Amino acid sequence: MINIFVVDDHEIFREGLRVLIDSSEDMMLIGEAESGADLLDKLANLQPDLVLMDINMPGENGIEVTRRLKQHYPNLIVLMLTMFEDDKSVFAAMRAGASGYILKGIKHTEMLQTLRVAATGGAVFSPRIAGHIMQWFSQIQTPQPESEDELPKLSRREQDILALIAAGDDNPTISEKLTLSPKTVRNYVSQVLKKLEVSDRMDAAKKARRAGIE
Repeated sequence: MINIFVVDDHEIFREGLRVLIDSSEDMMLIGEAESGADLLDKLANLQPDLVLMDINMPGENGIEVTRRLKQHYPNLIVLMLTMFEDDKSVFAAMRAGASGYILKGIKHTEMLQTLRVAATGGAVFSPRIAGHIMQWFSQIQTPQPESEDELPKLSRREQDILALIAAGDDNPTISEKLTLSPKTVRNYVSQVLKKLEVSDRMDAAKKARRAGIE
């Protein structure tokens, strides 16, 4: 069962998500909040697997709340919800630690599938958002080589995890290749990101490639 928490200041939209999630046998909506402050107050007594976070909210926006949330709950999966697809917000959300950035207008079946993929550790983006990311990758210049000695000390298992991240593998694939439980893989990924002082898998992969780890 995937336990989900929804954060959005529009009650009608929350209600729509509630009905959609309740219609699925493998998901449960365990909490709702209309702001980041409301979320942090309620989260202490709940254990969601995944948080659906609106970007535009009163007070702190969803990206700022996500950054704070990941500091306290590094293994918590956060998906950003938005009506807009501007590049600045996409990459700010990823740097804050979000696992995906999806548009509110997607179809119900696509939303449910997105939640399932994210819950297993995969990064998810609406097709148009994915297009922005691919375009950005195609435009970046080849970085200067980074010595492997400049990377922080990683255990052998953490090096294995980093190499698979650099290869583009998601958590389920890493779990299968290394014969580890999904929870253990999530913990290792969080440790690697922390040691590399990066907020997301993309930056970790770039550091690994600069050090010749592929």
